Formats: sequence, C-alpha cells, structure tokens
Amino acid sequence: MNTQEILKKVKIGELSIEDAELHFRRQPIEEMGFAKLDNHRKLRSGFAEVIFCSGKSDEHLVNIFGKLFDQDGEVLGTRASKHQYEIVKAVYPQVEYDEISKIIKIEKADKKRIGKIAVCSGGTADIPVAEEAALTAEYFGTHVERVYDVGVSGLHRVLSNLEVIQTANCVIAVAGMEGALASVIGGLVDKPVIGVPTSVGYGASLNGLSALLTMINSCANGITVVNIDNGYGAGYTATQINRLAVQS
Repeated sequence: MNTQEILKKVKIGELSIEDAELHFRRQPIEEMGFAKLDNHRKLRSGFAEVIFCSGKSDEHLVNIFGKLFDQDGEVLGTRASKHQYEIVKAVYPQVEYDEISKIIKIEKADKKRIGKIAVCSGGTADIPVAEEAALTAEYFGTHVERVYDVGVSGLHRVLSNLEVIQTANCVIAVAGMEGALASVIGGLVDKPVIGVPTSVGYGASLNGLSALLTMINSCANGITVVNIDNGYGAGYTATQINRLAVQS
C-alpha cells in the first residue's frame, strides 16, 4: 500500500493506527541478500520499482516479483522470456505476458488511464519496442493511442493520422533504418516528441546506431532521444510529460 491508501484505511477504520505505524516504520530499502528493493521509490518519484528481467536467475526473479507484488498489489517486468513468464505464472497464476514486447505484469483492474500520448512506429519490425513503450505508459496510468507502420517511405501514412498525433500530449516516435520518423513528426506537432531508435535495419544501420545519430542530430525542435530499443524509458518519460499536461 502507498501512503495515501494507508491513511485512507485508517480514516475509515479498516486499519489501526498501530498497523499503519508498522507500514511507515519499514526501511526504505528491503535487503534480500542478492537485491535491495527500493520500497519508497513510488513515494519519491510517483513510479514504483520495475523489474528488468533479462539475466536474472529464476529464483531471484520470482522472489523479487513476489516482494514487489506484496508491496503494491501490482508489478511490471520488462525484457522477460517465455521461460521466465512460466516460472512466475507457476506461483502467481494471474500474471500476464505479452510476447511482442516481452512485458510481464500483474496490474490492478480498476486503473484509470488519463490524458493521451501517441506511440508511432516506422514499420512493423519496430512494434516490439513500440509496444514496450505503450504498455509501460498504460501500466503507469496513461491513455495510449497506437499509430503503427507509418514510416517515411510512405509519408501519406503519417499525414492521414495527424489528428491523433497532433492532439496527444506527447508523441513517441519509434524507428529503425535511418530513423527519420522522429524528425518528420517533430516538424508537425507542438508537443514534445521522444525519439526511440531501434536496432532494426540492414548492415549500415549498425544495430540502431544510424537511427540514433539521425535522431540526436535532428533539425526539428522539441525532440528528445532515448537509448536504442529503450521503449520502457520512452513510455516512462512520456507518462511524466502526460501527467504534467493533465495537471496544468
């Protein structure tokens, strides 16, 4: 439970003052031997800790997943394999797995999604990264509109979706190859654009380096760029921007 939930339960009599005090006396860091969980991250930043699943042992992943779920009633993991999903599902049958984005999660059913961001992809090969961004933003409470396969080789595809793109509080542009999509969108909107270069492309794309260089050298204003294939980072930042837009 977060601070507001605890105080509300005390107010309506569902939680005693003594039990509430025990929650507040918990250390901000929970030592697990192999990991140190940041229990107060959501209190400080508005976002609970997320699991980067790749490279974790089965035992460590299940234990971390369980601790975070017990703490907040939901949990998000990125870059999870099908095997990791299956071992978590054996303990938590309600867990969900998206094979495209490799996101694993347990999410509260009554979550409200506010504002609007648009997640655009250059091609269908960029969708795994785009979906990582979209699902991350949705998990953190953002309404997401998806505009996929609108790369610059067919500019009319972007133009035919301008109403959705231009009315968003933030636009995420996900593209590999030469990565020009972010520049095109940046010249068409009056909101922040987050460029996400992907490792999609032929040899000279250098596993996304070409797209990265294109995006960070863009002459279009208002473009910020995250690391190659970092859909999670884009979804997180877009949610921060969206929250500010809704509050204003």
